[in-house]
Amino acid sequence: MLVAALVAGWVDAVAGGGGLVQLPALLIGLGPGSPAIASLATNKLASICGTATSSVTYYRRVHPDLRTALPMAGFALGGALLGATVASRLPSDWIRPIVIVALVAVLAYTIRHPSLGAETVLRHSGRRHHVTTGGIGFVIGVYDGAIGPGTGSFLVFALVGWVGYAFLEASAKAKITNFATNLGALIVFAPQGVVLWRLGLLMGLANLLGGYVGARTAVARGHRFIRVVFVAVSSVLIVRLGYDVVQG
Repeated sequence: MLVAALVAGWVDAVAGGGGLVQLPALLIGLGPGSPAIASLATNKLASICGTATSSVTYYRRVHPDLRTALPMAGFALGGALLGATVASRLPSDWIRPIVIVALVAVLAYTIRHPSLGAETVLRHSGRRHHVTTGGIGFVIGVYDGAIGPGTGSFLVFALVGWVGYAFLEASAKAKITNFATNLGALIVFAPQGVVLWRLGLLMGLANLLGGYVGARTAVARGHRFIRVVFVAVSSVLIVRLGYDVVQG
């Protein structure tokens, strides 16, 4: 589980999707006797350590515009609070297929547009820009609070494909927003007593290290590298969720 957390931190910092590695590791490591909500809650604790570190690293090296990032993160926090609240009541049997279709569309669009995310060309300005980013933050925040895997990838794609940011700038804002969604979920889960604090903090240290290295790697290698990792992570996520649907 510690190795999974380290890898998840790196993947999440570069292109999102670290939950693809970390959450299944927790579900397997804790065994079938442990409630799934404990794995989901502990995953959030470990993830917030990595997203905090990668957010700071991106901010220091990329200097993302906080006038966009912070309001977006605020809406995402509210969405995650809502999503985590209804997590135990959510019918995941019909949500997974929707997520798979969305990921396939995202992947196909990214592959068909090689220049996507090469540079920042914003599609909106002023109030419309902030309404768009705030809406993205809220909707994906609800998803992250309720389910989780693929959140970072969805954030990156939405900021690149719908808003017009370059991959590097999108990854920086996505990490700040992802930190807020993890915080929102923890605010709900912690009072319920479902967070495994010792395990979560140990995994958090590993996730932190992975997030630091991943953010530095992304900044050094640039948008082409992030794009390649994004496509790879999205592809694996589609296969993983597809397997879950078939087995379910």
